Amino acid sequence: MGLNVLVVEDDKKMNEILVDYLESDGYQVYSARDGVEALSLFDKEKIQLVILDIMIPKLDGWSVCRRIRQKSDVLIIILSARSEEDDKLLGYELGADEYITKPFSPKVLLAGMSALLKRTQVVNTPDLILSHNEIAIDKEAYLATLSGEELPLTMKEYELLLRLMESPGKVFRREVLINAIWGYDYYGDGRVVDTNIKTLRKKLGNCARYIHTVIGVGYKFEVKP
Repeated sequence: MGLNVLVVEDDKKMNEILVDYLESDGYQVYSARDGVEALSLFDKEKIQLVILDIMIPKLDGWSVCRRIRQKSDVLIIILSARSEEDDKLLGYELGADEYITKPFSPKVLLAGMSALLKRTQVVNTPDLILSHNEIAIDKEAYLATLSGEELPLTMKEYELLLRLMESPGKVFRREVLINAIWGYDYYGDGRVVDTNIKTLRKKLGNCARYIHTVIGVGYKFEVKP
């Protein structure tokens, strides 16, 4: 059985098209046409990726995204006719892993899903545990912990932390982080990095001091003796 995907789209025809495309590509698909139904299905099934429209009845996509992210780091792709930069930044701030603007081709969505899944796969390496002081990352489990307690990170926050921790002291430019984590086809600006760094720091608490801002350039991870 393929990956479990939840499609949340209120337009009946578009919902059916997405379900057909995904099922033909080997995914196990569950579908909902409003926010309440979406959350109910998410709680019942072992969903691994959510394709979420924003303008849906009963409970909008922003609220659904926020509630899912409060309890899970499942991959979330937002679909929206709203192409304004502020809307995209809000999506990423709420924890979405990708933001796709309507109209779009289902083939492009499938390609984006495939690229996202490849970018989030664990690389098989002999050094699977990475740690600096109180922070540890288990690459095999795709898990970050702080003083032994699991950190509730989104996929992008996890990838940012991993990228920075793998090269302590190295300064990463915003565009380098965007290309490595969001992909070369991302059309937003560097503020998406700043937004995710802000939420990552909040979750790290006192250990946020290890992530240093290099003004006008980007960020680095540094644990000083």
